[in-house]
Amino acid sequence: MVQSAPKIITVDEFISNYSECDRYELIDGELIEMEPTGPHEQVSALIGRKLNVKIDRQDLSYFIPHRCLIKLLGTETAFRPDAIVLDQTQLINEPLWQQQPVITSGNSIKLIAEVVSTNWQNDYARKAEDYALLGVPEYWIVDYLGIGGREYIGKPK
Repeated sequence: MVQSAPKIITVDEFISNYSECDRYELIDGELIEMEPTGPHEQVSALIGRKLNVKIDRQDLSYFIPHRCLIKLLGTETAFRPDAIVLDQTQLINEPLWQQQPVITSGNSIKLIAEVVSTNWQNDYARKAEDYALLGVPEYWIVDYLGIGGREYIGKPK
């Protein structure tokens, strides 16, 4: 059996064709379908709710967008985080923000949370590295089922 190579697309093509669809990310030009479960969405919503309470209580100039892409400059990668906290005072420095919900600078980001699913390798390895290079000050990996942990350290006692 011969398997064809995945079709490679640019970040600009991805943003034009898939920015409205929450089911895809782009990693190195490859379209990655995300398949969140109900519990995954429930955990993501809980994180957003708790963070919004904290933002309101401290009267911060932060907010959590419903839909947002992280475009890694110089690559063909665009991540769609499960939860992201943005500093609205920094958005004037974002070249795409006025037209599309796309962030390119770590200075605009206060926190990213990724809820682990079947694509746990991306959350534990790839995204952790790329978010660090972008300068994201805080990155949470929410592994409520211990999926990645089992792969790294074995079944917990």
